[in-house]
Amino acid sequence: MSADHTWSIGELAERAGVTVKTVRFYSDRGLLPEAGRSAGGHRRYRPEALDRLRTIRSLRGLDLPVPEVGRFLDREDTLEEIIAGQLREVGSRLAELRWREAALHLLRDCAPDERAERLRLVGAVSVPPSTAPVARFWRGWLPARLPARLVSAIVDRSVPQPPADPTPAQVLAFARLHALVTRPCAGPGGRVPAAHRPRTGPRPAVLFGGLVEAHSLAAPELRAHRPPRPGEALDCFVAAYARSWDTADTPAFRRRLAGLLVGETRIDRYWRLAAELTDPAEPTPGATDTWLRAALNDQVAEPAA
Repeated sequence: MSADHTWSIGELAERAGVTVKTVRFYSDRGLLPEAGRSAGGHRRYRPEALDRLRTIRSLRGLDLPVPEVGRFLDREDTLEEIIAGQLREVGSRLAELRWREAALHLLRDCAPDERAERLRLVGAVSVPPSTAPVARFWRGWLPARLPARLVSAIVDRSVPQPPADPTPAQVLAFARLHALVTRPCAGPGGRVPAAHRPRTGPRPAVLFGGLVEAHSLAAPELRAHRPPRPGEALDCFVAAYARSWDTADTPAFRRRLAGLLVGETRIDRYWRLAAELTDPAEPTPGATDTWLRAALNDQVAEPAA
């Protein structure tokens, strides 16, 4: 192609409204191919380079990284994928900013004598906050012999997700939850409850699988604000323990189980903090467990009454 049908780097820059340095930058990174060089070794560009340069500027104006711009120029059908990735990244940045804003309000609006403790709590949490420490807490607390699928189901139900747009109180609740699960020997008294231990329940997968089902059955009862009562949820709850111990579900077994559960250490503080981070209309596993235990206690107390 003759020089009459190409532009110099200055001519292209002038038509695009950018600097020569900008054109050279994109050329050096392979985004803006040259048509060749002049006899003096200067870059020459075809007229269609103007549209390509405008496209590059538009994509860069959306803050797309140079490699992503190159992907689009090589394959235009990747734009939807690139946009989806950028939306995720922007969403993450917004979540981080919202979390920082709520944390700053928390520190600004508290009493001076509370500020040091709150700063320590909030400062220990990554931004945006990660639920990995909370998940590790549960994976360490659950029996080692549980199937991975069941562990994942329990962790998914038990680990609250940080709100996308948190209030200062929710920032504090998550920070306190993080401190609870990361402190030395974190857990319900540092031990697995007796009713869940392998020596008394040789089939933990049966027990915890049944408990997941029982909690799912109890959740609608709590959503409907029904008081603890006998029914399918309670029967499933008791059956989970009975099957794991290879025993029958009898009135005597229910009385024994109620006595065991009453004496167990619970992580009520964990569930109170988790409830502050979740939809108030959606009961936590802690709330469903409380409901099921209360239903069992009421039932075994009826003959004495």
